[in-house]
Amino acid sequence: MPSLKQSRIVKKIIAHPAVFGAYHFLWAWMGAKIHRHPSRKIFVIGITGTKGKTTTIELLNAILEAAGKRTALLSSLRVKIGDASEKNMSGNSMPGRGYLQRFLHDAVRAQCGYAIVEVTSQGVVAHRHRFIDWNMGVITNLAPEHIESHGSFENYREAKLDFLKYVLKKGGKVFLNRDDQQFDFFAAALAGMKTVEYAKADESAMRYLLKAYPMRAAQDTAPPKFILSGFNKENIAAAVAVAKELGMGDSIIEQALAHFAGVEGRMEFVASGHYTAVVDYAHTPDSLEAAYAAARPAPNAHFPEPKLICVLGAAGGGRDKWKRPAMGTIAARHCDEIVLTDEDPYDEDQKEILAEIKKGIDEAGFPADRVYEIADRKEAIRRAVGLLREGDVAIGTGKGSEGWIRLADGKKIPWNEKKEFEEALAEKRRER
Repeated sequence: MPSLKQSRIVKKIIAHPAVFGAYHFLWAWMGAKIHRHPSRKIFVIGITGTKGKTTTIELLNAILEAAGKRTALLSSLRVKIGDASEKNMSGNSMPGRGYLQRFLHDAVRAQCGYAIVEVTSQGVVAHRHRFIDWNMGVITNLAPEHIESHGSFENYREAKLDFLKYVLKKGGKVFLNRDDQQFDFFAAALAGMKTVEYAKADESAMRYLLKAYPMRAAQDTAPPKFILSGFNKENIAAAVAVAKELGMGDSIIEQALAHFAGVEGRMEFVASGHYTAVVDYAHTPDSLEAAYAAARPAPNAHFPEPKLICVLGAAGGGRDKWKRPAMGTIAARHCDEIVLTDEDPYDEDQKEILAEIKKGIDEAGFPADRVYEIADRKEAIRRAVGLLREGDVAIGTGKGSEGWIRLADGKKIPWNEKKEFEEALAEKRRER
């Protein structure tokens, strides 16, 4: 067994830019060679972007399955190959060391016709997209994220562009979102190449929404707010654009959207009587703003002044420290009560993480007596639910469907955000 010191030395050597590139490039090449280039035998679609990747993958999968297609998925949420599906517990949306090639190989063996893969900027930098014959590449949107790991927003954007160029190099098509602030950059960089544009206001996307929504309204099981929530319209538009390019029929797309059950940990509603909670993965300022806007309860005759109560944290490990005060400011703007807590502290002092979020809350002039600092996330959720009155909504962000809370030295503890809210809501109802 190598000593801890030896392991650290190896990691330091691999982290050197030249060694890092060669090491991961070799893994990508070896994976393709060992598994005999499986991407040549299956239609491969890569979805990249800052937010919406997982939801777009699930929407597109729903359409393909409605058309009777056999699919494989690899995302931050799950790994699905044909009829087998399991939660992705690796903590990595795009694992390395030949994992993608093995996944595609298994998908081919399971006789899947389509593989839909979540493509991350870190994965691109590590060459994990290479030696794959991508048939399509989709970018959902781009906002500041992973700035520390890439060195700048421009480097982060360049990683996304590298993937799209690689798709085109392999003879595939690229889909660009006209609603995205970075659309002009990507359109100019890929001018004259095989690109397809889409937008949430496109007639085709809106037509499907208008037809699907009445059907959803008639279903008791339809999750609230999914189809017409603002931040999901772009995801739907992306999935529809790809589906149309693949030749999917109108009735298939309409039925898939009408029966789509939502995505675990993405604006997932948990209700108990008149008490409601929302679990969402939002971990960037843009996504947090959208989540709060969608979760905000509207006043009505029964509940004239409903509150929004948030459970908020931020990842440690030096991950995008710049966004912590910004997220605090957004919470102060949208929420009536704020419960600050752990997300994934890694090796950072959790008190410092919360202090940086709180700086944004304080600068926004939010009342100090409505801010609660509770490091233990389980207890934080119970405090948030304890503050609920009938008609109010509590929302927990940052964890979504993740199965772990990650601590220092690689330690982690099992986590299920939805279950924690369910148990807290059940306790509240019993106490009434």
